[in-house]
Amino acid sequence: MADINELGILARRRIEAEIIKPIYDILVREIGRDKAAAVIGEAVSNAAVEAGRAFARREPDGAGIKSFVALQPLWEKDQALTVKVIASDDEHYHYDVTRCRYAEMYREMGLGEIGHLLSCNRDAEFIIGYAPQVRLTRTTTIMQGAPRCDFRYDASADKPGADGEPS
Repeated sequence: MADINELGILARRRIEAEIIKPIYDILVREIGRDKAAAVIGEAVSNAAVEAGRAFARREPDGAGIKSFVALQPLWEKDQALTVKVIASDDEHYHYDVTRCRYAEMYREMGLGEIGHLLSCNRDAEFIIGYAPQVRLTRTTTIMQGAPRCDFRYDASADKPGADGEPS
């Protein structure tokens, strides 16, 4: 059986988006844009938390900042992201994304209005499932028109959950 990671996440997101787009279009027609976005957003968020839990179960020493940093090549595969690391240690992983091919792809597919639901919002939800003691703070995203995405992951044993602004 082939390793699931042979296919990069960018390619997986394209396949998912090709399936989600016609569903989203029907939902918009049947229940309206806001409700359709809410349905897609909830489904993707739930899937992201579950994906985080699945990745965490593979960590023999427990999931945390260090193991999370080791996963980053999965999201960067196929030159999907241009990343500038600002800080990386046992308690912090701060970086900026200056090019996001996920955002480019969703816009090209006509899904720019929900690209944040299909990709950006996954980040905060994934970390909740993966390492609840790690917090994500993000104030800008390329998907929403900013020149960069500012990812700030911080370990905090006494404050579980993500604090990032969904983008």
